[in-house]
Amino acid sequence: MMSINPKYNGSTREVVYQQVKKKIIDLELKPKTKISETEIAKELNVSRTPVREAFLMLAQEELIGIYPQKGTIISEIDLDIVEEGRFVRENIERAIVNQACSMLDGEQLFRIESNIAMQKLCLNKGSYQRLFELDEEFHFLLFQGCGKLRTWNMIRQMNSHFDRLRVLRLALNLDWEVVVSQHEALLQHIEQQEKQRAEELMVRHLNLVNYEKEDLKKRYPDYFKQ
Repeated sequence: MMSINPKYNGSTREVVYQQVKKKIIDLELKPKTKISETEIAKELNVSRTPVREAFLMLAQEELIGIYPQKGTIISEIDLDIVEEGRFVRENIERAIVNQACSMLDGEQLFRIESNIAMQKLCLNKGSYQRLFELDEEFHFLLFQGCGKLRTWNMIRQMNSHFDRLRVLRLALNLDWEVVVSQHEALLQHIEQQEKQRAEELMVRHLNLVNYEKEDLKKRYPDYFKQ
């Protein structure tokens, strides 16, 4: 059962939106599942109005479909949307990692180094859920260090389908050693101000999903839009 999480700040609509979105991305609410305003309002102990508004926001991100005759249904993962989100990330994060080579100070580099140290620990312990969170934090720290948090928030809004694919990837524990080693190499290129090498590696890093999505689609066919 869901409940209002105190870590979320803002309007009731925003809280409902964030919590339902997280459950969709984490696949707790699976594709093709029906949800209703009444049920969500009851679970979160809120009125139906903020739930309806949150549903409209989720529909704009194509995470849910609102159908007059069928109700509200969790959308399947759309690989065209995944690719568009990846394309945007690739081109923006190339620019971010380029800037990071000349903009990050010692404290910011230390935060990224600490993040990677935690990634290695989680990899050794098999703590893949925490590793997933640290992966996200690694990229966030690059945007934060370059003063591009609005850009980060824009990318996050575009990458919901991409993120659901990453959650499936987490379930199969695919190539986490590669992910962590690429993060470590990216940090080295940033520290040594090797802009071109950092950009090239970031492109390869964000293309990892292309090698995995067909395998994931075969393993979880009901999760994907045909």
